[in-house]
Amino acid sequence: MPSFTENRTSSNAQFPSPAPRLPLPLLMEAVVGKSESIYTAKFWLLCASSFLFSSSFNMLIPELPAYLTSLGGGAYKGYIIGLFTITAGLSRPFSGRLTDTVGRVPVMLIGSLVCAVCSILYPLLTTVAGFLLLRLFHGFSTGFKPTATAAYIADLIPANRWGEAMGIHGLCFSTGLAIGPALGGYLTVNYSIDWLFYCSSFFALLSIIILLNVKETLVGKQPFHPSQFKLKGKDIFEPLVWPAAIITFLGYISYGAILTLIPDWSQHLGVTNKGTFYVVFTVASLLVRLLSGRLSDKKGRVYVLRIALFLIVVSVVMLGLANSVAWLMTGAFIYGMGTGLFSPATSAWTADLSHEEHRGRGMATMYIALEAGIGLGALVAGWIFQDHINRVPAIFYACALTSAAGMAYLLMKFKGDHPKVKLPAQ
Repeated sequence: MPSFTENRTSSNAQFPSPAPRLPLPLLMEAVVGKSESIYTAKFWLLCASSFLFSSSFNMLIPELPAYLTSLGGGAYKGYIIGLFTITAGLSRPFSGRLTDTVGRVPVMLIGSLVCAVCSILYPLLTTVAGFLLLRLFHGFSTGFKPTATAAYIADLIPANRWGEAMGIHGLCFSTGLAIGPALGGYLTVNYSIDWLFYCSSFFALLSIIILLNVKETLVGKQPFHPSQFKLKGKDIFEPLVWPAAIITFLGYISYGAILTLIPDWSQHLGVTNKGTFYVVFTVASLLVRLLSGRLSDKKGRVYVLRIALFLIVVSVVMLGLANSVAWLMTGAFIYGMGTGLFSPATSAWTADLSHEEHRGRGMATMYIALEAGIGLGALVAGWIFQDHINRVPAIFYACALTSAAGMAYLLMKFKGDHPKVKLPAQ
C-alpha cells in the first residue's frame, strides 16, 4: 500500500477519480500504520486467561487459614501468604530474564501450570509441613505469570494507552478475585474443601488451554538454555523503575495484612461467608478500573497514585475501627476503590519507565516490590496476631502508616504535575 505521503504527492500532479471510501478503522490504520484499538483477539484471550488464573489461586485464600488450623498449624497462619510471596518474589528476576529472552507466552504457561499442580496436591499432602511446602512452591505461579502478562500487554498496546489497557486487564483479573473467594466458600460449605482444591486446579488448566492459543509477541526470542538462570546483579533489578517499585512496596503492605487477618476479623464481626469481604472489595475495584487507567493516561500516574493511597489509608483505618459488618464492608468498598486506582497506575508507570528491551526486567522489579510488600505485611501481621483478635486494629493502623509514607514520598519527590507518560531515552 502506498504511504500517506506518496498519496499526497501524486495528488498535486493530477486530479484522479475518487477512491473507494474506506471504513474509519481501516482509514486510521492506513494513516498511522497501526490500529489503535486495544480490543483485539490476543488481548481478550489474555484477559480470559488471567481471569481463570486469578480465580484459581484466589478461591483458596479465605479458606486456607481454617484449613491450616484443622491440620494443627493455627500458629502459622501468617505463613500462608508469607511463604507464597517469598518464592513469588525470589522467582521474579528469573521470570523477568526469561520473559525478555525465551518469550512472554512460555513464562505465562509456567505460572498457570504451577497453579494447576499445586492445587491438585493440597488434598494429598495433609500435614502442616506438607501444606507449608506447597504454599512455598505455589508462589512460583504469581512469580511467573503476571510478569510476562504485563510485558505482553505493553507489547500489544500503544504507550499512550497503557494505563487504559492495564485497567481493563486488571478488571478481568479482579473479577477472578471476586468470583474465586465466593466460589471457594460455596464449595467448602456445600461440598468439601477437597472440591475447592480440584476446582482451583481445573480453572488453572483452562488458563493453560487459552494460553496455548496465544501468539508470542517477543521479537528475536531465544531458545531456552540453563545459562539463562545465571543472573548478574543487573538482571535482578531495573534501576529505572525504582520510583514505581517503592510506591508498590509501601502500598501493598496493607494488602498482605488484610489477606492474613480478614478471614478471622470478618468471622469475629459476624460475617458467615469469609469470601464476602473480597467480593465487596473487588466489586468496588471493578467499578473504578474502567476509568482509572484512562485517568492515569490523561492526568498522570503520580496524580492517580496520590488519590489511590489516600483512599487506602482511609479504608485501612476504617477496617481497624470496624465494630459491625456494615462498617467492615464500607471499609472494604473504599479499599477496593483505592486498589482499583492503584494497581493499573503502578503497572503503567513501570512500563513507562522501562526500556523496551528490558521490559520484562522492569515488570519483574515492580512485582518483586509487590511481593515484598505483601509478604512483609502478611508475616508481620501473622506474627503479631497469634490468634489474639484484640490485636487486629493496631495492626491495621500500622499498615495505614506505611501507605501514608507512600503518599509523603510522592508529594516530596514529585512536586507539581508529573508527566503523563515518561518514556526512557533510547
